[in-house]
Amino acid sequence: MPLIAANLALLVLYPLAWWAPLMRAGLLPLFSLNEISVLTGLQSLWASDIFLALVVTLFALFAPYLKTIGLALLHFGLLKPAALPVLHALGKLAMADVFLIALYITLSKGIGLGRIEVAWGLYLFTGCILASLFISWKTEQSPLTQQD
Repeated sequence: MPLIAANLALLVLYPLAWWAPLMRAGLLPLFSLNEISVLTGLQSLWASDIFLALVVTLFALFAPYLKTIGLALLHFGLLKPAALPVLHALGKLAMADVFLIALYITLSKGIGLGRIEVAWGLYLFTGCILASLFISWKTEQSPLTQQD
């Protein structure tokens, strides 16, 4: 039951993480920093690079949310355990998004032209992804999902 509750909590926490600031960025250290969230980043991408926007939308929004919904359906017996490999693949796609954000921050700090500060939303988003991976792993270990 705690596993089911944690998974259902992710259905609320993911949208919150998409709105939350991932980082604050500015071109020069003297100017104020702009907050960047998953959604504001996607807005900018849709205006400049549609292919990359599609990839990030898949990684950041659809993959983790579909995985969470799939696990909920599995927990309530509405989806067969045979779907676990697909849900596991969706989790890997979602983790790739966190990696891309971390890589972006690292590269931006290495260039030294601007200033980037990590915000609380990055920790929330990463926590959601890691919690989803843990829930998925525990679900795979559950006797209810063991296939004969």
